Amino acid sequence: MRRLLLAAALAGIAGAAAAQTRPATTPSPGSASVRTQLNALHYGNVRDLRRGPDGQWTGRATRNGIEKQVTIGPKGQVVAR
Repeated sequence: MRRLLLAAALAGIAGAAAAQTRPATTPSPGSASVRTQLNALHYGNVRDLRRGPDGQWTGRATRNGIEKQVTIGPKGQVVAR
């Protein structure tokens, strides 16, 4: 009985360790979610969104009446220039 409990405990620990070592898979945002994210940050007139080979989205958007080049990274970070 002890061997069975010990084996089950070790299997549970091994399974938990394996689950923690798997890489996190977060889906890349689509253009609709990129627009939604920019709208939530008070950007309007979002246009020319294109996804680059590195997973970043680039486009143009207006905020406070000023048009800016925006870049949205694969994890959702926004940079405006």
